[in-house]
Amino acid sequence: MKITRRAALGGLIATAAIRPAFAAPEKITYLFPAPSFLPAFLPFQLALKRGYYAKNNVEVTFQTGKGGADVAQQVGAGNADIGGGLGETSMIVRPNGLPVRAVAQLGSHPLFTLVTRKEVGMKGFADLKGKKLGVIGYQDTGYYALLAVLAANGIKRDELQIQAVGPAGVTQLMIAKSLDGIMAVPEWAVAIETGGVPLDYFPIEKTFPAMAQAILTSDKMVKERPAAVGGFVKAVLQAMRDSMADPVAAAKDYVAQVPQHTGKEKEIETILNRYVKEVYATTPASALGSFDPKRIKQVQDFYVQNNIIQSAVPVEDLYTNQFVS
Repeated sequence: MKITRRAALGGLIATAAIRPAFAAPEKITYLFPAPSFLPAFLPFQLALKRGYYAKNNVEVTFQTGKGGADVAQQVGAGNADIGGGLGETSMIVRPNGLPVRAVAQLGSHPLFTLVTRKEVGMKGFADLKGKKLGVIGYQDTGYYALLAVLAANGIKRDELQIQAVGPAGVTQLMIAKSLDGIMAVPEWAVAIETGGVPLDYFPIEKTFPAMAQAILTSDKMVKERPAAVGGFVKAVLQAMRDSMADPVAAAKDYVAQVPQHTGKEKEIETILNRYVKEVYATTPASALGSFDPKRIKQVQDFYVQNNIIQSAVPVEDLYTNQFVS
């Protein structure tokens, strides 16, 4: 059968009409609150290694800020599309006019734990008076969590020394015995113990309902670019699920993605297991990534009552669960 030129052209047009149209990837900038190679950010790097951003039509450029509060300021000002902090971060910056809200939470328990050198001999939070503690910086949300712990235990800020020592100093100065304790994420505690310094652990959740890491963005991004925000959140939460299901494989892929950890697969596996058990653990599993408005209100009320923040804002302005359902 002879096919005319007109018939062939018609066939091409018909084929084009039924071929799915692929949108260009959503380009976004994500701002880490500390160096991107820290194991705290394993789900973000694992999502990159396993192609989850691309699968969700997102192209990410990673940059690094100076703590969670600084990240929120940059996101609120439009200098970054999305960034990292804690579940509490939006309530710290939003009263200052920064339209920032949390869109996903990486776990159901606090990111930070107070750890002290065992030889210091601390028995409880009351023993913090007179001690020398380290935080990344005064714009980091770990510092605000520490202030909340002090307030919950009736300890004034000037009854101890709090030093901003940077992300490297928190471990190095503990190993050098220049600090009595720090507000620690799991990998810092592991690094200190690996350095030969035994630790005592003081979980803060019972004295103050602190929260896990959170993904933050602006009201403008939520309204104008929901596909970008939703794609990013979906990719990171998938990497979290992978980490909880198979920490060994997740640790291996993470090390392959982050050359700073080459040869440290076992150490990363140990750290990841701590995250899974102490931070990520979520009941029920369907709640992964979501926020509890009652907990947010409790934290914000406490912050206001103890003058850690100056004023409260409506709880519904601090978060959204629309991207984690």
